[in-house]
Amino acid sequence: MKTTIALASAGAVLLSGGAQASCGSAFCTLNTNWDVQGAWTEPGLKLDLRYEYIRQDQPQTGTRQVPVGEIPRHHDEVSTANRNWIAALDYTLSPDWALNAQVPIADREHLHIHNHGGAQVPESWSFTRMGDARITARRRVLTLEDAAAQTLGTGGVTFGLKLPTGQTDVRNGEGELAERTLQPGTGTTDLLAGAYYSHLLPAKNLSWFVQGLVQLPLNSHADYRPGQRLSLDAGARYQASEQVSAMLQLNALFRGRDAGNQAEPEDTGGRSLFLSPGFGYTFSKDVQLYGFLQLPLYQSVNGVQLTAKRAVVLGLSTRF
Repeated sequence: MKTTIALASAGAVLLSGGAQASCGSAFCTLNTNWDVQGAWTEPGLKLDLRYEYIRQDQPQTGTRQVPVGEIPRHHDEVSTANRNWIAALDYTLSPDWALNAQVPIADREHLHIHNHGGAQVPESWSFTRMGDARITARRRVLTLEDAAAQTLGTGGVTFGLKLPTGQTDVRNGEGELAERTLQPGTGTTDLLAGAYYSHLLPAKNLSWFVQGLVQLPLNSHADYRPGQRLSLDAGARYQASEQVSAMLQLNALFRGRDAGNQAEPEDTGGRSLFLSPGFGYTFSKDVQLYGFLQLPLYQSVNGVQLTAKRAVVLGLSTRF
């Protein structure tokens, strides 16, 4: 039971990103600390390795999909393929305190058509670079127990920083600088703050969670400031057997417009809601596999942006 509760500490730390940018650079907006990726209440170290694939090839304005170039822009976005690798180390100091460090690697391919002097010139970028790292802490502030002193619910807060470790000046083979929203880093330091609650229903082999996270840029970099973000998540986990579990999440993302001379405020920001079914498979008490398929239920974007029909996430979690 203690292990199940530990795995149900869904809101411990969240790595979320936006599938909303004019050029289509993206990270999945789901909580992979749920179930097999959860926080451990026992002191110790956990390593989580996660892979994401998101292909954004559908231009959209508001809630309407449009053909490439239907709405004139300085450059018409065509597609972005995101292959993200994310490594996370989670160290539990005590049942109430833990630290988490996450480092992403972005493998990205992007194509757009540059409209210049009446000509249409294809431009592309392909690179693999380190993105912006995150350092967060969590503090458990609430524990609910039944009459037998069995833990049924836990709640807490998370706080930390997104650091400007990602490159912001990537160029292609022709020396053209990539758009700021395509770059692997924003160049800014962002404040991360959130709260979570998870609850266990042992008689039904079911647990559920809710959480929220705010990301607030604290500065600008090279005339660019990313928009503020708010992510809200809710999910449930059903333990089908000792090894197999099924998971389902709803993930909402609200993103403000970017700002600055190097930003594209008219084509950034929006609102999204995703449905994310998933599974967990336990090889041993210390090694677990998980996967999610993320599907958009609703997307409304400012200006013209690239969107994706789906995203795929696979990960492996182990503790020492």
